[in-house]
Amino acid sequence: MVYKARSSSLTFAMPNTDLLARSHAAVWHPCTQMKRHETLPLVPIQRGQGAWLYDFDGNRYLDAVSSWWVNLFGHCNPRINAAITDQLGKLEHVMLAGFTHEPAVRLSERLAQIAPAGLGHCFYASDGASATEIALKMSAHYWRNSGHADKTQFISLQNSYHGETLGALSVTDVALFKDAYGALVKQNATVPSPDWRNAEAGERAEDFALRCAAQLEAHLQQHHEHIAAFIVEPLVQGAAGMAMHHPIYLRRARKLCDEYKVHLIADEIAVGMGRTGTMFACEQAAITPDFLLLSKGITGGYLPLSVVMTTDNIYQAFYADEVARGFLHSHSYTGNPLACRAALATLDIFAQDNALHTNRAKAAYFNGIAEPLRAHPAVRNWRNTGMIWAFEIEHTHADFAQRCFALGLQNELLLRPMGNTVYFMPPYIIGEAEMQLLAERTLKIVEMLA
Repeated sequence: MVYKARSSSLTFAMPNTDLLARSHAAVWHPCTQMKRHETLPLVPIQRGQGAWLYDFDGNRYLDAVSSWWVNLFGHCNPRINAAITDQLGKLEHVMLAGFTHEPAVRLSERLAQIAPAGLGHCFYASDGASATEIALKMSAHYWRNSGHADKTQFISLQNSYHGETLGALSVTDVALFKDAYGALVKQNATVPSPDWRNAEAGERAEDFALRCAAQLEAHLQQHHEHIAAFIVEPLVQGAAGMAMHHPIYLRRARKLCDEYKVHLIADEIAVGMGRTGTMFACEQAAITPDFLLLSKGITGGYLPLSVVMTTDNIYQAFYADEVARGFLHSHSYTGNPLACRAALATLDIFAQDNALHTNRAKAAYFNGIAEPLRAHPAVRNWRNTGMIWAFEIEHTHADFAQRCFALGLQNELLLRPMGNTVYFMPPYIIGEAEMQLLAERTLKIVEMLA
């Protein structure tokens, strides 16, 4: 059956009308205005293989956004499948309060070995927003245990995104997510983003980053006695439209946080696990944050898992006889064995395949073949960090994001623009032929939209 999207006058094939109708009626989809799916149908996916998703009629879509930035080594990866299958025959879950198990211990040890030096303690949850909540609570509770109960405020970057639970929203600066719940959310301060798109004409990204860091310093000078932590997405602010900044900002932020006795929280939920070209984005600034947040790609895109890594100094502030001094936070599925095994298998693939080195070669190849796309007159602010690409398109369409999404499906691409920003964050197993297709089909879409 063919559906017509009235707002964009686009048509594309969508199979399995029964499944679509049932999903629309029964499933409330995330971050979605459900009424839009009266004219732009949901995409019913039957299976995935490698970098591709397949619908019930066999139509394929190159997963250029890694299914919301989570998939690293392809759908139905045989090595991750085997690890989860093996774990299923041993232990599917046990609570992590008063109990422990091998996958959680092994994963914690592996992460401590590869993370920035000094991050030796892992606290697990199930998703990125929960990791943000944990870090905020842990920071404020640390200061309370240390005799600084007034340090309860947080600062974040303008246009930052750290999740959509109430605590996470207090350090998120995206109006679409935050405004509807403003009455429920604690108000925290923001400081200017070092996003180089905001630099003055002729100003280098490094100089602009230092200018923004000076504004962070001014804020800390005035308010540090009440600030528990500064939370930042290192190198790339995802929901801000893949806003990229120079690593010197992170180095300066680390020094300022030390000087003013404020924790530095590195939210690497989206940019960790190799996305920026190094395993962790903080490596490119040669810093260790007080808290490192990981999720999304940590299980290769298989199962929900997040982790907050922190230092022994912070851990020891909670180590006492009194229960009230302990960190009072829990999740029923904390450290789930299946998710931990998927994460261990993902780390094995990084090591066995030398994935970071391979990714650098793939990024260089894609930058070369994408030059015609970059040079298109409608393309603005082409940028790349590791395995993340983004650019803006000049257009006159009121429904640009929806139209671009629909055109992507017509051209075998899963794209999910943010405003007029188109980005690529493909699985690391993407091949040269698939990269060629992505560049050529996206150029075709740009020509249709410009």
